This record gives sequence, C-alpha cells and structure tokens, in this order.
Amino acid sequence: MRLISLMCLLFCILLTSVSAADLKLEKIEGAKPKNVVFILADDHRYDVMGFLGHPWVETPAMDALAKDGVYFKNAMVTTSLCSPSRASILTGQYMHNHGVVDNNVSAKPGTIFFPQYLQDAGYKTGFFGKWHMGGHSDDPRPGFDKWISFRGQGHYYPPEHLKKWSLNIDGKSVPQKGYITDELTDYAIEWLDDTVKPSGKPFFVYLSHKGVHGMFHPAKRHAGRYKDKSMPIPKTMENTSENYFNKPMWLKNQRNSWHGVDFAYHQDTDIEEHYRLYCEALLSVDESIARVRKWLKENGLAENTLVMYMGDNGFQWGEHGLIDKRTAYEASMRVPLVGVCPGLWKPGTVINEVVANIDIGPTILAAAGLKTPPQMDGQSFLQLAAGKIPAKDWRQNILYEYYWEYNFPQTPTTFALRTPRYKFIQYHGIWDIDELYDMEKDPHEEHNLIFDKDQQKRIQKMRADLHAILEKADADRVPFSHKRRMGANLRLKSGSKPADFNDKLMREKDAKN
Repeated sequence: MRLISLMCLLFCILLTSVSAADLKLEKIEGAKPKNVVFILADDHRYDVMGFLGHPWVETPAMDALAKDGVYFKNAMVTTSLCSPSRASILTGQYMHNHGVVDNNVSAKPGTIFFPQYLQDAGYKTGFFGKWHMGGHSDDPRPGFDKWISFRGQGHYYPPEHLKKWSLNIDGKSVPQKGYITDELTDYAIEWLDDTVKPSGKPFFVYLSHKGVHGMFHPAKRHAGRYKDKSMPIPKTMENTSENYFNKPMWLKNQRNSWHGVDFAYHQDTDIEEHYRLYCEALLSVDESIARVRKWLKENGLAENTLVMYMGDNGFQWGEHGLIDKRTAYEASMRVPLVGVCPGLWKPGTVINEVVANIDIGPTILAAAGLKTPPQMDGQSFLQLAAGKIPAKDWRQNILYEYYWEYNFPQTPTTFALRTPRYKFIQYHGIWDIDELYDMEKDPHEEHNLIFDKDQQKRIQKMRADLHAILEKADADRVPFSHKRRMGANLRLKSGSKPADFNDKLMREKDAKN
C-alpha cells in the first residue's frame, strides 16, 4: 500500500513539472475576462432534456439555460468513453494526443490541463467531483486551488460495504456524508461563499458529477418519480432483418453481450426500469445547475459569468440493439451542451455547427481573455455562439476515435469522420464492413450507404480525409493498455444468434463471381 501511495505521489509531482513560462498565454486584445462555471454530467445523452420534446422527463434548469442562452444542437465527443472524453475536455486534445486511451490509464506526465492557464492568469479554480483518469488515485491534480474528488466512479450514497470509503478534500480523507450530486454542489457553493467571493478574484468552477452513471441511484426525494412512465423505444431496437440489413456483423453480435439489450450487464436486466432510474438520477443534476445559477444571481455575479452544462458522452438506450456508449453512432457520441454568456450570447440561440469536447478548454480560455495554446486540437466557439463566425469558417469535420478495450471486447477499434451532413465509420482489426450515413436524410442511422454506387466517390474522399488527419497527427497506429483478463465476453444461450456475413461479400467461385 505504501508503494502505491509513493507511486501516486511521484506521478502527481511529474504532472506538475511544468514551468511558469509554459503557462503564459497571449491575451486577446480588448477582452474582458469572465468568471466561468462548467458543469459536467456522466452518460447524459443529447436528447434527454425537456425542451427538446422528451415525452415526460423534467429538466427545468437545462431548459432555462437553453432559453436564456445557447443550445448547441450538434455537440459531439471525440471519444465516447468517460476517461478519454474528460481528458479531451481538460487538455483540448484528441485521445491520440493526450494518451488517455481507456478508463484504466492516467494522463501522461507533463500534461497541461487548461485550468493551469487560468491559475497563472490570476483565477481562483476549484474542482468538485469525478476525475476518473487513473481510477486508483484521487490525489489533487494540477490546475486547481480547491480539490474535492474520489477514486474511480465513486458512489451515489456512502457505501455500507466499504467502511473506509471517503472523499479527497485538498489531499485529506473526509467521509462522504450523503447523496453525491447534492454533496458536490454543497462543496462548490461553500467554496464560492467562503473563498472566492471574499477574494474578489475571477473564478473557475469545474463541477464534475458522477450522475448519471450506472448503476443508477436517484436521490431519495426523486425515487419513483417516473415509475409509471414508458421508455421511448427506438425503431432500431427491434431484432429484425430490416434493422440489421447492411449493418456490420459485430453490431448484431453485440446485441447478445454486456452492452446489448439481450444480455445487458450479463444480467436479467429490465432496460426500461434502468432508463427510469437514469432519468430520476438526472433530476438532482438539473437541481445542481439551478442552485449554482441561483447563487450567481443572488451574489450579483450572473451577468459576468459564463455557465455551461455538458454530458461527457452519450448513451444508447436500445439504438441498434445496444446500451451504453463507445460506438460512433449518434446516441453515443452526441451530447447535451447548453450555456449562457450574458452580453455575448443572445437568448434562445441554436447553433447547428459541430462543436466538440476538445473545444471546451479553448472556449473557457477565450472567456478568460486568453488565446488557445498551440498543443490544443480544439477551437473556441465563444464567438461562433455570438454569431460572429460564419458557418463556412467553422470546422467542416470532426474526428471520432475509440480503441478496443480488453474489458469490453465486443466493440471494435473505431474511427469516424463526422461532417455537418455525413458520417463515415471505419473499423480496425476485424473482418467486417464499414458504414456511411446521410445524417440529414437518415438521422437515426437506419440505412448504411457503404455499398451505394452513388456514394463511392464520397466514401473514397472521406476515407482519405480520415487517414490524412490521423497521419498528420502521427496517430495512424493503435495504442492499448495491459490486457489483464479476457473481459466481459459472455453470451446468453437464449439470446440472438451470431450474425452472418453480408451478402455483398459472398461469391460463388472467385472475386468477380
């Protein structure tokens, strides 16, 4: 145990070995630095918000953010997995650059997190919640004056089976007292009251919730709120030949797996009950947003504070017969993103351009009057949301990447290119087919166009563009972490049967016949 603690200490020392000169950023001329609050939820998919027309979910605080500010309709993550996505938020980099390739590894020594630049610029910075990059340690990370976190995924309520479970508060072990979403919000507001407000300095709050990660446990006051509600069933959930026509074999096979509707979590799982609990757990996250905005208003700081709420990745609730995330399908890689920036973002604005988790760091730095550092892959959407950047001058594609994990071997290494209209998905290391979707005509990704004669030039170009991006970034290779076991590779005997090879691949005697 002492050896592990010593290694963690050494790791944190290495992470902080960044010179002051490395943290000096050029200032944006004429910019007036704003305070920033960034609230992150876990596994909140893009369409589970009331203002988007969900049949029964209640999200008044998220709805208010969209009404008072901006809704980013096409917000994406560049990797739909907790640790890599959170690392992309904090570094502004794609996964192939920051190196957090799965939920088991930590950031590379010397990694710069964008709050370090804010500290250098005189900001008070506080982190409250789930860190998760290197789940073995909850030690304070660089960039934050205030640190409240926990190991791994954490727990909704203090776990009775772990008598020594605690939070890490500025390096000290402190027992968790109650429901984690509420407790993290309490700590954030307490810090704003006791430290930030008296200092008069600009501040950055990173409120990083565990909710709504499975297994889902709502606050007691919310338990049963949706017990009589029915889960919206996606059309692509049915096990039909139509749904799996021209789809990869791995997709049909995953239906009967840990991440499939036939054998979800390797249990006799009631998907609809899980969905109701998911939505009930989201209620406390919504209340957290409302509490923070109320504090800002009551303390006269709302008009000079950028507030953003985002999900760290999406979640599939039956789409293509799947649950969870990791894939490049819309329900997995698309996330909620809403925010207010008084004086700059007009109320009720909807942004259609593709923005991503790699853009969060540059955007927050821009709000602080700082230019984007050269190592970041993302770009600030602060002025895009203000209507000051034409759509034609914004990015025309976004890279998606996911590397195969031994824990969950049913999802292959995936690379995708998402343009405003099309999505091309390419798989690595498996005997299967790729995918192309027209997101304008086919938003639910029902019709794979990979064999469409009229699309072959587009496929050729998108395949070349995808490789060019990876090659330019020196990312045309697949990293992996230590394989410690075979992973969740079980199937249910009574579940769906293995997929057949696609008819387009079958021949009678040679390649042409």
